[in-house]
Amino acid sequence: MVNEQDILSFMQETAYKPMTYQELEKHFGVENATDFKEFLKILNNLEQEGLILRTRNDRYGVPERMNLIRGKLQAHAKGFGFLIPEDRDQPDVYIHANDMNTAMNGDLILVRVTSKSPAGGRMEGEVVRVVTRANSQIVGTFQSQETYAFVIPDDKRVTRDIFIPQHAFMGAVTGQKVVVKLVSYPEGRAAAEGEVVEILGHKDDPGIDILAIVRKFQLPEAFPEEVLQEADAAPDTISEEEIQGQGRRDLRNKRIVTIDGEDAKDLDDAVNVERLENGNYVLGVHIADVSYYVREGSALDREAYNRGCSVYLTDRVIPMLPHRLSNGICSLNPRVDRLTMSCEMEFDENLTVVRHDIFTSVIKTSERMTYTNVRKLLTGEAEPEVLERYEYLMDDFKLMEELAMKLRSRRMKRGAIDFDFEESKILVDEEGKPTDIIKRERSIAEMIIEEFMLAANETVAEHFHWLKVPFLYRIHEDPDMEKLFHFMEFITNFGYSVKGKGNSVHPRALQSLLEEIKGTTEETVISKVMLRSMKQARYDSQSLGHFGLAAEYYSHFTSPIRRYPDLIIHRVIREVLESGVLSDQRTEYLAGRMDDIARQSSERERMAVEAERETEALKKAQFMLDKIGEEFEGIISSVTNFGIFVELENTVEGLIRLSDLTDDYYHYHEMHHALVGERTSRTYRIGDQAKVRVARVNMDERTIDFEMVDMKPRSESRGGFRGGDSRGGSRGGAARGGRGSGDRGRGAGDRERSGGGRGTGDRGRSGESRDSGAGERSSGDSRGRGGKAGGGSKGGKPWGKSGKGGFVGAKAGARTGAGGAGPAAGGKGKENRDGFAGSGKRSKDGKVRLGDAPAFGAAESQRNAAVGVEERGRGQHDSFESAGGAARERSGASDRELRGGVEGAKRRALGAAGGKSGGSDWASGVNALAKGGRRRGTGGSSGGGKKRRK
Repeated sequence: MVNEQDILSFMQETAYKPMTYQELEKHFGVENATDFKEFLKILNNLEQEGLILRTRNDRYGVPERMNLIRGKLQAHAKGFGFLIPEDRDQPDVYIHANDMNTAMNGDLILVRVTSKSPAGGRMEGEVVRVVTRANSQIVGTFQSQETYAFVIPDDKRVTRDIFIPQHAFMGAVTGQKVVVKLVSYPEGRAAAEGEVVEILGHKDDPGIDILAIVRKFQLPEAFPEEVLQEADAAPDTISEEEIQGQGRRDLRNKRIVTIDGEDAKDLDDAVNVERLENGNYVLGVHIADVSYYVREGSALDREAYNRGCSVYLTDRVIPMLPHRLSNGICSLNPRVDRLTMSCEMEFDENLTVVRHDIFTSVIKTSERMTYTNVRKLLTGEAEPEVLERYEYLMDDFKLMEELAMKLRSRRMKRGAIDFDFEESKILVDEEGKPTDIIKRERSIAEMIIEEFMLAANETVAEHFHWLKVPFLYRIHEDPDMEKLFHFMEFITNFGYSVKGKGNSVHPRALQSLLEEIKGTTEETVISKVMLRSMKQARYDSQSLGHFGLAAEYYSHFTSPIRRYPDLIIHRVIREVLESGVLSDQRTEYLAGRMDDIARQSSERERMAVEAERETEALKKAQFMLDKIGEEFEGIISSVTNFGIFVELENTVEGLIRLSDLTDDYYHYHEMHHALVGERTSRTYRIGDQAKVRVARVNMDERTIDFEMVDMKPRSESRGGFRGGDSRGGSRGGAARGGRGSGDRGRGAGDRERSGGGRGTGDRGRSGESRDSGAGERSSGDSRGRGGKAGGGSKGGKPWGKSGKGGFVGAKAGARTGAGGAGPAAGGKGKENRDGFAGSGKRSKDGKVRLGDAPAFGAAESQRNAAVGVEERGRGQHDSFESAGGAARERSGASDRELRGGVEGAKRRALGAAGGKSGGSDWASGVNALAKGGRRRGTGGSSGGGKKRRK
């Protein structure tokens, strides 16, 4: 009988031409009715999954042979988006807002490419079909209009408010956070329609903010009943018969300890170190044997697969497994028998693993140690009672420190990159209100566990790689050379350089740079920019190496309580240990499952990281809410064309807008990542100290605005405008207010295959080229294509850099009373996908004034080239997995400035309908709103704009 793969392979052949189902039936020799019925079912399934496509004349073919690309949509707050192809070798495809065809962020779609750059690297397209919807529910704020309502989505990538008819209110009132089920999706000028299915509470009520984030990311809080029943069936203790019957190695006589944070409850790893007579070290890493309790195909297993990992929010944990298991029989609690999977390694004097063994075991940990106590014991800071209690373990801890430091030294020598970012912990009260933000300390205790877990992960990965069994690996691919080149350009501003051969850079060279900048003011900034230049670590069924760790083999073996890939690895290990070799049938089945598990686990991990970052941004903004007007010392962490980001000592970061730098007009110098005053030549650069005052906190956008202390107002004695840098210099940038005929400024942007947010672009119209607004954060600027200068009576000569299709800057004839028209923009420069725009404002006297700073919306996911869930979620076991301190989400300056506000949109829409709402004429208002869709993003993606010509 023909199967799916047979059909796909046939259609992918070069000689294949689209066939009808009758022709396909004849080709595959389908004869009887049963086979024919099954054949049609396979065709329908392939079509529903988007793997094949049926043409208008009912012929079937694969999308790639029809100039179509399959992938996920990454939408942006301004309405446009990018297709992220499933085939990683394919470049991303830009999709204009008018070409979305009902698709929303995260949808699996098929896109037809409509245009390519001459080199084929930059492509634009339109959505042909939505294969799978990612959004069935939306979380937002309810806003009633009496006879109808709108829900303003919390996710700014949903660019239109959701229309709610009166019968679907479910009792919701204005200001409440609600969950809306989508009934219809946005199409053309029509908005999406939905119905309220859950009322979370008023947006200002305690705990509702976090609950809204939980619902937004569809994080499952409660476990299904059948899952809880399976968890309840697990025993509380382990019997001797159970231990003997499984042939486990008994390690209960060894001094084994767990070392975790004070508030950790799911203790999934324990360690011990011994010194042999020959001088070699023996390291034992013992991991909770979760796979013994979570059997393949069980309800527990299915739920763990769907969740992917535990999610650690500020005030709660959403676990992968029920607490009955994670905090009970699977947690390596002190002085009780626990079943474990052990990896024992013997290191010689050169730290080479001369012997290793992986086996099932039973242990009884001696103590439940905390990082704080271990650190105090090793540094001599322990209180007398602590010292007395753990005196019998002191020799073990000293031996652990000795081995860990040697392992770390060896890892650094081979070229592993070690980011030492300062992480923060947000303390909250019972109502979830933040009370303090403290720095997490990476002490010797964290380093001990970090090195031991890395050693076990590498050993297990290499062992099973050579056994040639289906396995899951944690990989970190080599960085994109274009992004690495931009990073090298960036560090030259600080007088640093990185050595490399040809077009490659060894991670050792990058680690050498990190050591060189250690303790300098620019250390944090350079480290973050380096991190953003790298790809994101992910799971894969093939061992492709780990660039950041300079490791040829790497896996995640040490946290099966909170990560599904670790659980899968344990299951494979158990099968191999019990049977010795996997059958061909079993090998084929597991190999077929690994790619799907790797993809699902990577996606769930990214979602968890996004939720954790958004929660952190929310609580930091909330923490600063009552500190408006207070002054703080900070360091400039980034300079952009729309302002300066300053990071405070407590890791809170805020924006000083260009419009708030009132002592001069500032130009942005992209190559130097600096703002330079036009009159005073005052310069703001990354790494500079700054004293700031908290000016504004926007809880809706989760952003914080600062202003410089002692900032004097700028002089207005000069007449006219002297131009500005095309990338958003003084007064809002040269290319902001002109009337030239600039073409839509668009570029494929800096492709960010790692770390979520693919960046943004924008399409300026009427000579309004939108600037990129991401500055050094993403190595790209946005320039219009072929723009011309507007016609002022005295158009001055160009100022600034010249583009390929026009000029940038230029004096705008503002010396006349009428005021000249600014240039549209020039060049075909790249546009950063997180590009944002502000608009210069022209006063009545014709002078160009600096408008509001552009918004820096979308998250700073582009900064995080190598993010994930850190190894153990505590220290920095794998710097490229760390999500906590590696880089923080920046919700950015308020997008409301660009959107013009909800109320304004309502008034405009209702005005178009005659200004009536309610009563007998309310329908006209509803229609105007629904058809217009209350699009909230404006920059270059207006739903009412004309569809561009292909």
